[in-house]
Amino acid sequence: MEKKWEELTPDEKQETLFAKCLSAEGIEFASPQAEKDYKERVTRLKKVVQLKELPDRVPVLPIVSFFPAFYAGITPQEAMYDYDKCCQAYRKFTLDFEPDVNTGAGNPCPGKVFDILDYKLYAWPGHGVSPNHSYQCLEGEYMMADEYDALIQDPSYFFTTTYFPRVFGKLGAFQMLPNFSSVQEIVFVPLNVIPFAMPDVQAAYQTLFEAGAEAMKWAGVLGAFNNEMASLGYPSIFGGFSKVPFDVIGDTLRGTRGIMLDLYRQPDKLLEALEAITPMMINMGISAVKMSGNPGVMIPLHKGADGFLSDEQFKKFYWPYFRKLIMGLIEEGCVPYSFVEGGYNTRLEIISDIPKGKTMWAFDRTDMAEAKKTLGKVACIAGNMPTDLLAVGTPQQVKDYAKNLIDTCAQGGGYIMSNGVAADEVKAENFKMMMDFTKEYGVYK
Repeated sequence: MEKKWEELTPDEKQETLFAKCLSAEGIEFASPQAEKDYKERVTRLKKVVQLKELPDRVPVLPIVSFFPAFYAGITPQEAMYDYDKCCQAYRKFTLDFEPDVNTGAGNPCPGKVFDILDYKLYAWPGHGVSPNHSYQCLEGEYMMADEYDALIQDPSYFFTTTYFPRVFGKLGAFQMLPNFSSVQEIVFVPLNVIPFAMPDVQAAYQTLFEAGAEAMKWAGVLGAFNNEMASLGYPSIFGGFSKVPFDVIGDTLRGTRGIMLDLYRQPDKLLEALEAITPMMINMGISAVKMSGNPGVMIPLHKGADGFLSDEQFKKFYWPYFRKLIMGLIEEGCVPYSFVEGGYNTRLEIISDIPKGKTMWAFDRTDMAEAKKTLGKVACIAGNMPTDLLAVGTPQQVKDYAKNLIDTCAQGGGYIMSNGVAADEVKAENFKMMMDFTKEYGVYK
């Protein structure tokens, strides 16, 4: 009798997700070669993650932002507003560079959705920054110092009625929304639905409907692109996204200044808040994986980097909740893929306290020899080809750097070649060298 999902062990769940990717159910391959390539790529990534046996070669997983747009001759603004052009650009990139996964065309994001909502947290091409540049975070205090209790008591309600009105200019009326947890008896029903009769609230919902329709249009084009890439032999391994609780508060709620003050002025409240939002971050990754069927969950790391927090602060405020996130995802068969921005040289021993063969870590400016000796014993590591070298270096310099990375990190498996930070304006010939040389030199005999 086949086990139910909840009866499976974490190992069995991960195997099930990889098996689903490998089965290629529903994919109509363009050719027998495309099917062969697809299954080889999934198998290669599965082996490199699980550390059980060597893959045939070092996988190549480039991290791209707007590079495919620049490479195809369109601007970042066009990539965000013309979904067909965007997918054509990312299609060209994939077929020309042949990565081991479909990196997707979703990173540019749908600019029209942000226009409709009047999004405040970011500037994007043609809206606050040049049409030729990537988007930029506009950090601020979108949660005040005295609002921790509201976040702790009901995170979902806080995000809906406090955070949303501050980061979406067209959703200010959400401040008036009721807390439906109070609708427990007949007498409370009328009082809680009154706000929905208010014109401002109705207008805010109409804005959401409009934004949702635009997002659905974008998702339809993106879904067709992903299906096409799969048919051509390029699997989509990453199905979800999440964030470390400390970064949720430090990036988008309190901001850098706010959370640094809170570390000293109200550390207990900060710890309570981190505990309160951790389940939300776990569920964010799991729900997306369940929808897509792809096991990887991208986790960009920001404020845990070397020099931002002391070792003791990292151990107290960052790592415990980060580890809970990792373990919660692993429990459901997901593969956490931590994108380590900045350096993590002082964190390597700490973050090695995780189950073996369950995670991926892409490094930016970390000593890869040390990463291999420590974290590499229990986890797949990737990186750290400097993106600035790809932008201003020569193909020979890129080749030399790639050789050193492979010599240092690839022995015994568990290494993926990738660039350190998401690529925008890099030299195509350098990017090509990184990928082609790895496929040629990074072969396991």
